Amino acid sequence: MPMKHVNGDNKGELVLYALSTCGWCKKTRLLLEDLKVEFKYIYVDLLEGEERNEIIEQVKKYNSQLSFPTLVINNEKTIIGFKEEEIRESLA
Repeated sequence: MPMKHVNGDNKGELVLYALSTCGWCKKTRLLLEDLKVEFKYIYVDLLEGEERNEIIEQVKKYNSQLSFPTLVINNEKTIIGFKEEEIRESLA
């Protein structure tokens, strides 16, 4: 299951690691869509086997607690949880 791509304005590389059953993850994805920014996302809980293990290791690099949603901006800034104001400011 490759990352899904959402078209929009390029504000850098945005990657959202999420769970398909997580309400806060959905709110974060919808906020990014409302802001009309380009981003990629993946539902970690829908992965299996080695693919799942690889993505979990990626998430741990940015968020050792492995909590969701985890939003990574340009491989530099990580926003953990639904923090609307911080997301808006980071993408302004």
